[in-house]
This record gives sequence, structure tokens and C-alpha cells, in this order.
Amino acid sequence: MSARNSKASKAAARERLRQERERQAKKDRTRRQLIVAGSTVLVLALAGGIGYGVMQANKPGHWESAKDAKNVTAPKNTSGENGTTVVIGKPEATKTLELYEDSRCPACAAFEQGAGETLDKDVAEGKYKVQYIGATFIDNMDQGEGSKNALSALGAALDVSPEAFTDYKAALYSKQFHPEESQDKFAKDSYLLEVADSVPALKDNAAFKKNVEDGTFDAWAMKMSAKFDQSDVKGTPTLKMDGKKITVNGSDNAPETAAEFRTAIDKALKG
Repeated sequence: MSARNSKASKAAARERLRQERERQAKKDRTRRQLIVAGSTVLVLALAGGIGYGVMQANKPGHWESAKDAKNVTAPKNTSGENGTTVVIGKPEATKTLELYEDSRCPACAAFEQGAGETLDKDVAEGKYKVQYIGATFIDNMDQGEGSKNALSALGAALDVSPEAFTDYKAALYSKQFHPEESQDKFAKDSYLLEVADSVPALKDNAAFKKNVEDGTFDAWAMKMSAKFDQSDVKGTPTLKMDGKKITVNGSDNAPETAAEFRTAIDKALKG
């Protein structure tokens, strides 16, 4: 090989090596740019996700929104501010029994199962009216929704008639349907409608079903619950007449059996 050819070959080799180094350097720069860009996108995505998560966490839930609602749809057969005055019985009855209950309350279920029929018979005979005040504090204790949802469904029953309301309340508290306090069954509309099927006025009642599923009276239920919270009553069931608590003689407990209720209510009626 001539010296000239040898020099040309070496020069060509050096040029190929230079070009290869430039291509590699270009690849390296491109890879670094992609890594930086990808990292930026990931950071932005994470930041956006965290921001969205914080926004969602701070966003009021359904029942909080219902609590703060300005426009409240009240059931028929109610009166007072936001329809939170619910009185069942003959208008001419001179005495009013105030009844404070939470739908999930086991003691309320025991009272309704033991003395409910006696109470209903007295109301039908005009011995007194009943003013119902619904509470939802058990939901707050157990992080549930059943008390609120059942109270809304009771509003849907009241919208049908006072009788439907009374019968539905009795069904909710019955041995057949009332769940353990730790079981939040009333949070499910399907279960509330299953209970309603035992009440003739509510079974296959399309308007009632729609009001339950649409939550028509959710805001009303929260206003009713607020009325309970603003009272001086601390637990359920609580019975009051003429501003005085009705209790079993010698205790601070509400009557549970029909006999206990008969004795306590008769004493209150004479007072």
C-alpha cells in the first residue's frame, strides 16, 4: 500500500470515528432530554393528583351539602320552619307528647316494639297528639348514613300520609327489620324500600320510591336533625309532656314495656 493510500485510510477512519462520536453524543443528549421531560410530566402529574385529592377531600359530602341547603323541600303534613314540626294525632287533643328518636337506636326499637301499639291507640282515641323529632347522632358516632337516610325516607312516608309515616316508623323499628346498631343497613335505599313493602300504603308506591331514591327529603332530614341537636335532649328515646321528661318511676329511663308506658303516660296526663 502506498504512503498516500495509508494516510487516506487513516483520515477516513478518523472521520468515521468522529461521526460515530457525534451520533452517540446526539443520542445521549436526546435521552437526557427525554428523561428530564418525563420527570417533569411525572412531577406535574403527581402534583395535579395531590391537588385533586386535596380538592376532593375538602369538597363537602352529600349530607354536608344537604345540611347547608338553603332550599328545603318539606314533606306534606308538616308545618313550621323548613317543615320540621311533625305532629300526628287529632287536632282537638289538648296534650302533646314529644317523642325524640334516632332510627338506628336500639333502645328506640325496644320502646316502639314494647309500647308503640299502646301509644298509637292513645293517639287514635285523642288522648294526646305526638310531635316527632328525629335525630341522626348515631351516624356521627359510627361514621354511618343510616339514621339520616331513614329519616329522609320517613319524610317520604309522611308525604304520603301521617298514617303511612306511623306505620313505616313501626316497621323500621320492628324485630323483623331493625338492624343491630353496628349494621348500617338503613344507609341502603334498597333496604328501606324492602321495609316499605310491609306497609300497604307504601308498597308499590311509585312516588314514595322515587322520593327515597332521589333523596327528595334529604335536606329536610338534616334540618330535622338540627332541631334535635338544638334541643336540650341528649339521648333517645326521650319522651316529654308539658316540658317534663316521662320516665319509669324511680329512674331516668324512658319506659320500654306497655305497662311501664301506661303508668308513666297516665301520670303525665294528670299533671
